[in-house]
Amino acid sequence: QVQLVESGGGLVQAGASLRLSCAASGHTFSNYGMGWFRQAPGKEREFVAAISWFGRTVYDADVVKGRFTISRDNAKNTVYLQMNSLKPEDTAVYYCAASVAVTRSPGEYDFWGQGTQVTVSS
Repeated sequence: QVQLVESGGGLVQAGASLRLSCAASGHTFSNYGMGWFRQAPGKEREFVAAISWFGRTVYDADVVKGRFTISRDNAKNTVYLQMNSLKPEDTAVYYCAASVAVTRSPGEYDFWGQGTQVTVSS
């Protein structure tokens, strides 16, 4: 089992930045690829970014558009999502998840956090 706890969400104005954190416990963190997803009200959960245990990254270009950066610190069992130039359409609950693979598919992630709310006002 892997327990994931997200933090760092909040209410910000358009153009601001936030850094989300996801702290993992319960298993060897470096064994897992880590992903960030988001879900806005009335919409399906969508892939944002993922990172392998050694740092290879994958982004959804349409979602991120060069504004977000995923990173991880295996010594701290933590994965981050740095979000810059936030827009109102980025408003969503952001989830981190763990998978044995680096993948865009939410169905291939075995463990999920509870989510952290990000709200961007115009």
